[in-house]
Amino acid sequence: MKKTTFVLTALLCAASTSFAADNFATAADAEALVGKLVKAVAANHATAYKEVTAKDPKWVHGDLYPLVIDMKGVMLAHGADEKLIGKAEYDLLDIDGKAFVKGYIEATKAKGKSWTDYKYADPVTKKALPKSLYCEKVSLKSGDVVACAGIYKR
Repeated sequence: MKKTTFVLTALLCAASTSFAADNFATAADAEALVGKLVKAVAANHATAYKEVTAKDPKWVHGDLYPLVIDMKGVMLAHGADEKLIGKAEYDLLDIDGKAFVKGYIEATKAKGKSWTDYKYADPVTKKALPKSLYCEKVSLKSGDVVACAGIYKR
């Protein structure tokens, strides 16, 4: 009887850990997703953009989704809102007036990688929450782009 209780408890703990990981991404999750995205964009950017924007399950996990933007701030792929594709976002401000898109593009351009904090609407709760976005620069023949994924701070 004790063995069965232990096994059930272990399964419940594993399930709850998995559920939390699926719904509340970590910094490590964001960095891993961006690493995967960088490789996909470098290999075939058109396919990667299409998959991300279509919310393919290999790219979108709960509140963790990627985006790709060019150096001028034009959105190329977005895993939460396909309406942003093709829009110039460079001067976009968060609810506190921070030019966060300009911030993460410029920081990534300068360093190759960056973390940027700002506020943005969480796709799960629909509330504006503090967010940290991790980005890496990807060099393509057509020009450099920025691949990113972020985590919401709860």
